[in-house]
This record gives sequence, structure tokens and C-alpha cells, in this order.
Amino acid sequence: MVYFVGAGAGAADLITVRGSRLLQKADVIIYAGSLVNPELLNYAKTECEIYDSSKMTLEEVIEAVKAAEKDSKMTVRLHTGDQSIYSAVREQMDELDKLGIQYESCPGVSSFCGAAAALNIEYTLPDVAQSVIITRMAGRTPVPEKERLSLLAAHNATMVLFLSAGLADKVREELLCGGYDKDTPVAVVYKATWADEKSFICTVDTLPETVSENKISKTALIIVGEVVTHGNYRRSDLYNPNFTTEYRK
Repeated sequence: MVYFVGAGAGAADLITVRGSRLLQKADVIIYAGSLVNPELLNYAKTECEIYDSSKMTLEEVIEAVKAAEKDSKMTVRLHTGDQSIYSAVREQMDELDKLGIQYESCPGVSSFCGAAAALNIEYTLPDVAQSVIITRMAGRTPVPEKERLSLLAAHNATMVLFLSAGLADKVREELLCGGYDKDTPVAVVYKATWADEKSFICTVDTLPETVSENKISKTALIIVGEVVTHGNYRRSDLYNPNFTTEYRK
């Protein structure tokens, strides 16, 4: 059996209870070594076989799983954050389907949630933004043309950009082209929830300068929108005494 487990945003104690229990039971752990906090490996039992997938191809990962299955061993495939976002998890599942190997998913806390916690912000504020676009800047690997950053920016919704800190100049160009004002607030959160977490507030216009001055090129999220400075929002109806709900008359 294979369990795809989300490691959480970074801090070792942000893995879910279910995820930590699976790590403790695992006979084999294949973890994303370039991104997952190595402290999570402390959950593993002494005899557990551990592989760093940052040095492996898809084929090598599947071979390790096949070897474990042959010996009736339980495997945890440990992905950073939540494996539903930028994890290349589906292609692994497809290969397991071909082999008739069973698997389950255990969700994790995504780094975009960790980044919001680092800044104490709410991505959705009444009369400011009610939608969140999670995307990335096209780089060495493309994005579908219909999801070009400038086209998504036209919505002026809250945007969370993964894998884009090293392309800050292009990000600024695309955001401005899409219609964001140059003074729109932006946050850059480096290694959200890790011990060496850092965060910076700037604007669309000063984004390249901010990442350059602070030597940030990877392992960071870029958050775009007025929610960053959480101003000019309307009080929500959720706890408004003048608003009736099913539970409050």
C-alpha cells in the first residue's frame, strides 16, 4: 500500500496527525528532499528505508515502490505542502494504476496557507476580494496559454504565485499588463512556517527590487492584492447582529 502524504507548509509540527502516524508506520519513505523539512524523518522507525526523490526520476520512484510492494512493505510518498498543488502526483498515481498498486491520499497544509498565517492575513475580504487564484509564472516549463499570468491578473482577485520568485521582473510585467496598478500591495514570503521564515511587503512595481535586495530566488510565495494590507474592507455578515442566519435570529 502507498500513502501520498502532504508534509505541510514547512514546520515539522504542521503535518497532520494522520500524516505523522503514517510516517511512524512506514517501511519505506520517499520524500521530496529539496523541499520537505528533514525533521519529519524523525517520525520514521529505525529500520525504515528512506529515499530522497529530488535525486530520482519518476521511473526510479516507481521502481522503489514496486520493490516495497514485492516485500509487502508500506510506502509513504511524502510531498511538500499539500500534494494536490504542484507535486506531479497524478503521474505517479497513473503508474500505480497500471501496476495494480493501491494508494490513498492524506492531505497536508499548503504553503499558501502557511504564508497567510505568517502575515496574519485573510485572502477573502468583503468588498475587496472573494476569490483566490493560485498559479505560477511560466518559466522553463510553460503554462497553458489561457492561463497566462496577464490574463489571470485581469480579474484583480487575490493571487498567490508559486515557483515565481526567480522571475520577479516578468511577474511585474505580466501583472501590470493584466491591469494591476503599480502600487497594488504585494507580499513575498520566504519559507513560510520554517524557522528561517522571512516576509516582505512591497508593491507590484517594487517586487523585483525587493526579491533582489533580499536575495530571494526560490522557496517563496508571492501574494498579490489589497488583502495584503487588509484595508478598506467591509465588515462581514457572518457575525453581524443585523444579519439573520440559520443559527442566529
